[in-house]
Amino acid sequence: MDLRKQLLTTHSKENTTLIANYIGSDRERFDKLMKLFLYDEYRVIQRAAWVVGDVSRLHPEIVMPYLPEMVENLKKPDIHDASKRNTLRFLQEIEVPEAHWGDLAELCFNYLTSIEEPVAIKVFSMTVLLGIVKKVPELKDELKYAIEDQLPYGSAGFKSRGKKTLKVLEKV
Repeated sequence: MDLRKQLLTTHSKENTTLIANYIGSDRERFDKLMKLFLYDEYRVIQRAAWVVGDVSRLHPEIVMPYLPEMVENLKKPDIHDASKRNTLRFLQEIEVPEAHWGDLAELCFNYLTSIEEPVAIKVFSMTVLLGIVKKVPELKDELKYAIEDQLPYGSAGFKSRGKKTLKVLEKV
C-alpha cells in the first residue's frame, strides 16, 4: 500500500481503520507512517495523526522508539491540532520516561492554560501532567491551580476530567 496516497484518498474512520490494520505491528510499515506524520505536508500530517493514534493504542510498543521525535514535534509552533491531540492521547496512556518530563510539563501546562487550545488537547495535557506530578509532586499545586482557574468556564468534558484529576491530586 502506498500510505501517502491512501491517506490522501479520504479522511474517514473507514480509511483510518484500513491503514491502521494494514500497519498492524509491522515496524517497517509504521516507520513509513511516522515519516509522513513527522515530516510531510500539512494535510498528510493531519490524516496520518489519526492513524498514528489508532496504531499507538493497539501497539504502544511500536511507538516508543519515536517518543523523542514526537516530543520534539510538539514544540513546533505550527503543529496541527490533530498531531497534538493524538500524541497527547498516546502520552496519557503510558508512563512517560523521565527524560521527557521537563519538556512535556512545559508544553502541557502551556496547552492546559491556553484559551486557544481545543478541549481534547487540554484534557489530554491534564492527564499527562498528572502522570508527571505523581513522579514530581512539586508540580502538584501548579496543576491544581491551572485546573481550578479554568473549571468554572470549561466545557463539560473539561469539567469532568478536571474534577477527576483534582480528586487524584488530593492523594498525591
